[in-house]
Amino acid sequence: MIENSFMNIKNRSRKITAERDIPAGGGSGAILSQGGRFGGWPLYMKDGKPAYTYNFLGLARYTIAAPDALAIGPATVTLDFAYDGGGFGKGGKAALSVNGKPVAERRVEKTQSNILAADVGIDNQTPVAEGIGIAPETRFSGKINKITLEVGPVK
Repeated sequence: MIENSFMNIKNRSRKITAERDIPAGGGSGAILSQGGRFGGWPLYMKDGKPAYTYNFLGLARYTIAAPDALAIGPATVTLDFAYDGGGFGKGGKAALSVNGKPVAERRVEKTQSNILAADVGIDNQTPVAEGIGIAPETRFSGKINKITLEVGPVK
């Protein structure tokens, strides 16, 4: 999706909640992504573990991941990004939770303040995160029931 057809998440706090069914084998692939190899972010599964990477212009990557693979069946994964504010391209804290329980958090030092395209269930062009494959290989192997994206005001 081109950026103007997707919610603008830049320079603001956001919360992504994905309700999914985890298949046998744990599931892999993109859940929701924005951007590509030279900047952006995906919420994804790798080796059955939910993860989030913020890729700053291909120069720095900030990744958080659950320490354990998820059990087969329904699971809700939430990514909360608390933007620092005070201007464009600032950093913030990324926190990942599974079924309401915190599993990982990390500081993102800086963010992109410009254009990013978006994908659901696949990271279709150049992948944002390393090691999850390319285009069709990034397709989520489970079922995505619902994704909710909430954004705060520009700070």
